[in-house]
Amino acid sequence: MKHRGTVLIAAPVHPVLTEGLEAAGYSLRTAKDVTAETAPALIADCTGIVTSLRLPLDRALLDAAPALRWIGRMGSGMEIIDTAYAREKGIACFSSPEGNSNAVGEHALGMLLALTRRIAWSHREVQEGLWRREANRGIELEGRTIGIIGFGHTGSAFAKKLQGFDMRILAYDSNGTLTFPPYVEKATLAEIQQQADILSFHVPLDAGTRHYFDRSFAQAMHKPFILLNTSRGGVVALAAALDALEAGRIRGMALDVLEQEPPAAMTPALRDRLLAAAATPAVILTPHIGGYSHEALYKMSSVLLGKITADTPDV
Repeated sequence: MKHRGTVLIAAPVHPVLTEGLEAAGYSLRTAKDVTAETAPALIADCTGIVTSLRLPLDRALLDAAPALRWIGRMGSGMEIIDTAYAREKGIACFSSPEGNSNAVGEHALGMLLALTRRIAWSHREVQEGLWRREANRGIELEGRTIGIIGFGHTGSAFAKKLQGFDMRILAYDSNGTLTFPPYVEKATLAEIQQQADILSFHVPLDAGTRHYFDRSFAQAMHKPFILLNTSRGGVVALAAALDALEAGRIRGMALDVLEQEPPAAMTPALRDRLLAAAATPAVILTPHIGGYSHEALYKMSSVLLGKITADTPDV
């Protein structure tokens, strides 16, 4: 078999990907703790790179890999790659959002239920010896209106999970050509802001979506609402969300992603505000694990392998 080059594996992957790449003629180089400083030496002779949030690929790193022909992104979120410059250099870029969309949809639903039924909070109280039934009386999802912003892989997966809750599901996507299943109503942003009790973001992070949710968006919401974000941290301006929470415009907030991760990377003032909010039953935080299930690792690896081997020419 013709040798197709060396691939740097700079992300957690399932063996289905590594074994498949080797079977296709690639040799592999694995680097678990690669950084922007150590990457140039590792990628100098690489034909391919499999990356994740651990290794963003900017213009400088792309220039450091003159033999590079393709990049595989585990999951979604192509903002970690300078895709425009990659295209200029003839480097193909692949992602695998199909692989973890179900995991994100399940996680969003779990966070929403934990928040509205005070599951995580009351569990913690029981651990402390408290038994507070009235104080932990929750609200039901039945009859509520949820607005889903972004109806790609994860937004549609979340909507699918919500079907059985007898909710009204509104969805908005900037791609006007999308089709929506019968249990989802296509809506404008204005309609969602006017009618939604719950707001959930499922968009990529780019120049148009950074701080999509800001003070203006919060003020445009007609009802006190629950905010969910399982997309990218930069989509929600955290300071604006905390302002809205403290003002009572947001009645509950569940965030799997943050502008700066982990909270230790934030300014002390913002971190203190966030952690103070998380010490109340109105806020649930998880450490960017929405798409990080055991099954998703296999699915993303399998999807990525299929795209790479189908679309890359022999070298």
